[in-house]
Amino acid sequence: MHSERTKQLSQRQLWEELFQLRDKQREDMKSAVQVIRRAELPQELNRQGLMRWYLHPSLTDTILSTLMFYEQEIPPGSRSGKLKFQGGQVLYILKGRGHTRIDGVRHPWEAGDVVNLPLRRDGIIVQHVNDDEVETARLLATEPNLFSCTGVDRGSGFEQIEDSPEFRNQR
Repeated sequence: MHSERTKQLSQRQLWEELFQLRDKQREDMKSAVQVIRRAELPQELNRQGLMRWYLHPSLTDTILSTLMFYEQEIPPGSRSGKLKFQGGQVLYILKGRGHTRIDGVRHPWEAGDVVNLPLRRDGIIVQHVNDDEVETARLLATEPNLFSCTGVDRGSGFEQIEDSPEFRNQR
């Protein structure tokens, strides 16, 4: 006995659908954004803090979608939200000095440093702190965009444990 799914699949030509997908992707590339200008990106205040998104799984108008890439600002003496996620993210510190807590362990950083957030099966808990009481800290973060093939949870969970102070204060 065939299921409804089997019946539906038997009426499709999946090989031809690959060519249709190819053609759509080729057409989309003709108008895709090649250069993403910081000045054109709005700053978003979210549960993690202040961010500018260069590449995101929901942004489909860019020529590249294999990475997630954002800039985060942390006001003087403040901190990001606390997040549980799989890890596998790389941060480049553009400006400032502070530290990142990874599973409760403090890792200090300053401008010019690269912070590697480990990729762990059960995930990590991470929070960034600006140790400077005067200057804003700025960092760039990137990771592979695996969300469509592994899901946002990526087998380890994706949970906001604590909101950034700026987000809490806006409520």
